[in-house]
Amino acid sequence: MFTTAPLFAGLPGGMELAVILLIAVLLFGANKIPKLARSTGQAMGEFQKGRQELEQEIDEMKDPDNADTEASSVDADADTTSKNE
Repeated sequence: MFTTAPLFAGLPGGMELAVILLIAVLLFGANKIPKLARSTGQAMGEFQKGRQELEQEIDEMKDPDNADTEASSVDADADTTSKNE
């Protein structure tokens, strides 16, 4: 009886991406697009980092015996990352 139409028919193709890019350039200006892309990438990286930390905490809650070994490896990774920056 009732049919629902999908909100998105699929991934946008070449013409759709060109229109989106044109609108972005008109809204933000050509000079601000790289800065916007960079800040979006940094935000995505922070989000993924937070998600991984949350998943580790959930895993630790599920299996507290394994948490000690994972926590020490995470601390070692954090030390290495902070030294590289």
